[in-house]
Amino acid sequence: MDPTQPLTVYYDGACPVCSREIGVYRGCAGAERIAWIDVGAPDAAEKVAPDLARERALARFHVRAADGTLVSGAAAFAALWCALPAWRFLGRIASLPPVTRMLEFLYRGFLAFRRRRG
Repeated sequence: MDPTQPLTVYYDGACPVCSREIGVYRGCAGAERIAWIDVGAPDAAEKVAPDLARERALARFHVRAADGTLVSGAAAFAALWCALPAWRFLGRIASLPPVTRMLEFLYRGFLAFRRRRG
């Protein structure tokens, strides 16, 4: 893994909500240091890591830290936000265990809604 990239973000570019949100993050300072992998792209199978199946990556938002740790859901959002200076304060709050649990609950609700709509 390239140590100059603090994170690798795996997102579903075929999801309109997901792609809009990722677009916001990609426009932020610090985003150029993040590897952005659209797992919804036709050639994504080649880009997804051996320990992260494409189907699993499409089902939930995933982020890999520079040390190789893979997190998903609310913890992944917190990691991404911590890596972006404009979002860092929110990322630190979201990283607090009670807040992460609450955000994970909300994220699972979004996933259920997304599955029904898709």
